Amino acid sequence: MARAASQTALIVDALSVDFGGFKAVDHFTMIVNNGELRVLLGANGAGKTTLMDLISGRTKSTSGQVYLYDQDITNWEEHKIARAGIGRKFQIPSIFRELTVAENFSVAGTGEPSVIKNLGLSLSAESKSRIEEVVQLTGLEDVLDKRAGDLSHGQMQWLELGMLIIQDARVILLDEPTAGMTHAETLKTSEIINRLKGQHTLLVVEHDMAFVREIASTITVMHLGKLLAEGTITEIESNAAVKDAYLGSGGIH
Repeated sequence: MARAASQTALIVDALSVDFGGFKAVDHFTMIVNNGELRVLLGANGAGKTTLMDLISGRTKSTSGQVYLYDQDITNWEEHKIARAGIGRKFQIPSIFRELTVAENFSVAGTGEPSVIKNLGLSLSAESKSRIEEVVQLTGLEDVLDKRAGDLSHGQMQWLELGMLIIQDARVILLDEPTAGMTHAETLKTSEIINRLKGQHTLLVVEHDMAFVREIASTITVMHLGKLLAEGTITEIESNAAVKDAYLGSGGIH
């Protein structure tokens, strides 16, 4: 496949991973433009989380390439990919539970890998400004002095997402960001994610179809490790192959 122009944030080119003869991801190709929000759909076992693992360096691919803004990052170490600009949010939040919300944001703002060193470092004016913006975005103003481990499930998710934004992750991978959330928390999460469009590139794996409707412009559907379909919600709903493999006759709802 020809190398794409610089407006592309993420290129996955014929990517595969073989686990003892089982291809969890099988020659999968996808292009995500800068500032785009892409939703990745597929039944359990379709390969969605494995694809995220391959992009983020958690799993090494058997063949194919991954490009981040035209830079080949295929099979780089996980920490190196993170420093290059890919941030990953897992279903279980990766936050410092013993620290306050404000301290978590400060840790994210310093860029220093040691938490102890982080707490003693002064933040730049740019980092302070970014933290203020993220506090407003996530709506965590009233819990800045609260221990992160005492937050509600939704607040923990917003804190972790906020930390990725503060770290200026150019591409953010979100694995089922609304899992376990209340309806109100899910709505707030959709508002936060919609406000990130254009500023960050987002790849979202999600099962909640109501949530997908709130955020999605382009949907990519995986099936048995392969690309099955790509398009708008309307196009995906009317795609016969998608109905057969995943959605059923009821479509997205």
